[in-house]
Amino acid sequence: MALKVLSLNLWHDAGPWPERAKRIREWIDRLDPDLIGFQEALEGEGVDQAAELMAGRDYHLDFAMATPRWLGRDIAFGNAVASRWPLRDRAVLDLPSSGDGETRTALSVVAEAPFGPVSFTCTHLNWRFHHGNVRERQVLALAEWVWARRPEGGCPPILVGDFNAAPEAAEIRFLSGIQSLAGRSVYFVDAWDVAGEGDGTTWSNRNDHAREWLEPDRRIDYVFAGPPRRDGLGQITRCQVVCNDQQDGIWPSDHFGVFAELRDAPIPEFASRV
Repeated sequence: MALKVLSLNLWHDAGPWPERAKRIREWIDRLDPDLIGFQEALEGEGVDQAAELMAGRDYHLDFAMATPRWLGRDIAFGNAVASRWPLRDRAVLDLPSSGDGETRTALSVVAEAPFGPVSFTCTHLNWRFHHGNVRERQVLALAEWVWARRPEGGCPPILVGDFNAAPEAAEIRFLSGIQSLAGRSVYFVDAWDVAGEGDGTTWSNRNDHAREWLEPDRRIDYVFAGPPRRDGLGQITRCQVVCNDQQDGIWPSDHFGVFAELRDAPIPEFASRV
């Protein structure tokens, strides 16, 4: 068995949403994730995208607003999580902004998994190419907060989302322990970097919805986790890009998703090392 995690930017309700929602549900049923982080989710009058996608599936849901009125409607835009297990101890972090009206948050919950509590955080950073300085401030705030919320003795904290930055960007290098920012350093394991299959691209011009933006292919969606415990719990064993196909011209989203598997039990030979 493994702890299975999915991260996907939903692209709110743009494009052919009813058809896209069907494709996303098909992928969820195929992957059967334990924890899901959705970015660009909508919730408000007559709209609850996370609940719509998870209808008929036995998951616990939560939502955190980043923008109170989306495109002039009484609908909030933000992050949502779905968990196979009950949730407790939820918190929301308002991330630093550029002051231009673009607001971002992170939603963190603790899931009561059978093997112990799991801290799971979903976020979405500023999107503009020239906002690297804003994203750097965002990851500085985010990393400290995520580490502070990890349960004592539980699984390493998991952080997922659309970071709008390629692996060589300073903000991702910081999270990956490759460089410091503002005199501080941290280390999260990049799931695709250690166990990825394929090229890892999540923003791809193969996707009709992405191609219209005239942006280069790149990897900007991530599953991060704290280092595994010394007994192996939380070690990332597999990672792949998902939600990356079209059927009858329908793509699930403008982003591809990221799916990772982590050990949910100690490695037998290391079980005594905690």
